[in-house]
Amino acid sequence: MSEKVMLIVGAGSGISLSTARKFGKEGFKVALIARRLTALQQYEEELQSDGIEAKGFVGDVSSAVSLKAAMDAVFETYGKVDVLLYNAFSGKPGKPTELSADALINDFNINVAGALTSVKKVVPHMENGTILLTGGGLALYPYANFSSLSIGKAGLRSLAYSLHQELNPQGIYVGTLTIQGFVNAGTYFSPENIANTFFSMYENQTEPEIIFEEK
Repeated sequence: MSEKVMLIVGAGSGISLSTARKFGKEGFKVALIARRLTALQQYEEELQSDGIEAKGFVGDVSSAVSLKAAMDAVFETYGKVDVLLYNAFSGKPGKPTELSADALINDFNINVAGALTSVKKVVPHMENGTILLTGGGLALYPYANFSSLSIGKAGLRSLAYSLHQELNPQGIYVGTLTIQGFVNAGTYFSPENIANTFFSMYENQTEPEIIFEEK
């Protein structure tokens, strides 16, 4: 059995859980960070029922102090991380002129700054590791009614490319999956299909960005 460890920051019931299940079935132990303990306990139970070793850690991505503390607990438990998936996001609906600066900054903190904090914390605990970022089509095609999330996904995409340039020479692959559609079970954009693509990115480790779109 592989002793590889995957850490998912911003764990939820959709993409995160499916990706945890995919990597877990490939022999990974899975650590999950989310705000709510009850949700984490549910994810643990679901994954463990599939024979996957999983453990949840309470942490709030909007707080660097809380996020760092949760990640420290992960490192104390597992000693290392082989794959990081940053899946946290936030976006208040509304047009740009309806958006307050404080709301924009709060969302940006979760969409981009939390990703940077996670990467900076995990890199010292990685060797030939993989960093995956959940992107979105709004980064390429901004939508006025979701202006904050559009800005956040654009920022995350830029961060992914910058990190790829910096960390690739160190043996760490960074890639973002730009999802060009609404995640929905039973469709091309199902969490399972997305999870399989994330695993392919981990295996191939080539491009800084994969566009996930229906042909």
